[in-house]
Amino acid sequence: MKELNDYSTTDVQTVTQDGKYILFFSATWCPDCKFIEPFMPEIEADYPDYQFVHVDRDQFLDLAKELGIMGIPSFVAFDRGQEIGRFVNKDRKTKAEVEDFINSLN
Repeated sequence: MKELNDYSTTDVQTVTQDGKYILFFSATWCPDCKFIEPFMPEIEADYPDYQFVHVDRDQFLDLAKELGIMGIPSFVAFDRGQEIGRFVNKDRKTKAEVEDFINSLN
């Protein structure tokens, strides 16, 4: 999974302008984020139409605020720069819940 830092810009509109993206917001101290992280490579493999981008919520606090990310882990989906869905709350997320969210985007 790429990190938001891997891009030449951290502007979400620019990063997500070509194709489908899912931003995965988490933080190093977050136990619920650590719970879902082991499943992320599998989820990525199952949804090759999406590019997954990890966003460290603490490092990009202004972006998290701008997008209304108050709880983590959270997922925000984009298609050609436009938000198409979000799975944002403070609850622990299971692999099945994340997959249900992605499936609901189609």
